[in-house]
Amino acid sequence: MTNETHIRVSLASQVLALHEANGQRLVYPVSTALNGAGERINSECTPRGWHRVRCIIGQGCPANAVFTGRRFTGEIYSGEFALTQPGRDWILSRILWLSGSEPGFNRGGDCDTLRRYIYIHGTPDSEPVGVPLSHGCIRMRNRDVIDLASRVTAGTPVLIEE
Repeated sequence: MTNETHIRVSLASQVLALHEANGQRLVYPVSTALNGAGERINSECTPRGWHRVRCIIGQGCPANAVFTGRRFTGEIYSGEFALTQPGRDWILSRILWLSGSEPGFNRGGDCDTLRRYIYIHGTPDSEPVGVPLSHGCIRMRNRDVIDLASRVTAGTPVLIEE
């Protein structure tokens, strides 16, 4: 285990724990993949093992900012706006883009977390968290992902475990 600030995601408990270097521990509910754990491309599973935050996208954007292709669209999510785009997988508020740290398991080839575009990101507050429902990403409440993004930096280690 590391003494530096790091994130641990429990697929079994559907929680993300931020362990800060000062000893503080914050716990947030999350929603991981409906398809369970897995590292393969197109599996719509959440990859396991050690990762790092490659970059944080959306700092300074408002809560409920809508992202497409990791870019702020200028739109702000609302229930009314959502009705115009049914079935859309909303990526909101902040994106922590993950990169696998274990070659052959979650880095490189057909198991590369970065190339799978696996994020920790905000989701509509109307969506449930605490239960697996995502397409592979780790979904959080908007206020929680904004708080998390303010406490970590690119390079922060992330362990995703069953």
